Amino acid sequence: MPDRSNLARVQPKRERPTPASTPRRPTPRPQKLIEKGPDPRMGDRIALVLILGFLAFVNAIGFEYYSSPMAERVRSSWHEWLRPSGYVGQAAGIVALLNFAFLWIYPLRKKYKRLAWTGTVGRWLDIHILTALGMPLLLTIHAAWHMRGLIGLGFASMMVVVASGVVGRYLYMHIPRSLSGVELTLEEVGNRRRTILEKIAEGLGLEVAEVEKTLAIHVPTPSRSIIGGFIQLFTADLERWLMARRLRKRWKAMLRGGSFSFRVNRQKRRVSEKKALDEAVQLATREMELEQQARMLGATSRLFAFWHVAHRPFAITAAIAVVVHVTVVVWLGQTWFR
Repeated sequence: MPDRSNLARVQPKRERPTPASTPRRPTPRPQKLIEKGPDPRMGDRIALVLILGFLAFVNAIGFEYYSSPMAERVRSSWHEWLRPSGYVGQAAGIVALLNFAFLWIYPLRKKYKRLAWTGTVGRWLDIHILTALGMPLLLTIHAAWHMRGLIGLGFASMMVVVASGVVGRYLYMHIPRSLSGVELTLEEVGNRRRTILEKIAEGLGLEVAEVEKTLAIHVPTPSRSIIGGFIQLFTADLERWLMARRLRKRWKAMLRGGSFSFRVNRQKRRVSEKKALDEAVQLATREMELEQQARMLGATSRLFAFWHVAHRPFAITAAIAVVVHVTVVVWLGQTWFR
């Protein structure tokens, strides 16, 4: 019989399997409830403040001239500059004419999809309103605060157009849209609401159903009247603002009392509790806003359609007045660049 001891010596030793090195899981980073970046409308606000500030400054400098009777303006040292055909007055008129022509580009962008490369409809609407807000002050400088006849009609039409444009922007913001400006369907709004609720629940360490119950907001039956619809929109905005303030106080008290803690802080202490609370309240406000918009979508769309009907005639009236005025002025040669 073979010697088993010799066999044991001949057989090579089996290498013990080395445990495979398990890759380390990356340390989870604090999940942001809202992806923050530069506010795209901040530049618009700064530009609006600078433009309106400059125009108000010009009106303030010429206040003595503008408040004088027409007979005394001729003897003023500012007459060559501030009269409608003066250097400043007519320059303001030319800028107003260019701005007015630019305002008509927005309807073209909204109508023709092939112009999508120029920017989203929402972005064009922001620029459209920004340009229109400076028109009243430009026109007052050009007319030297003496608006009668055709000039008065054009100015009144322009003021109505500007005011209705602000109302139109308010209604536009109450229709849920994507970043590209396309109107969302009710299903897409529901999916967005669900995503926001999950983010809030994850950040606060609560159940989705509990967060949804907390954010339940009263939405009345949409009114069919125009005035009633506007009143409901204003009331809904006010109620959502008050609800957001109450949520902030409530969640802040629960945080101090230890009822819950933000999960982002349990992963890493890079996000402060105050910042996480701010983001949670912002998300909650957005969720309530989507709920209100979804339930009042039909009434808001009707108001927006009525606004289009009322906005267009005044815009056309202002355009006719501007064309007639410019034609007469150029025909008579009342320009300083002739």
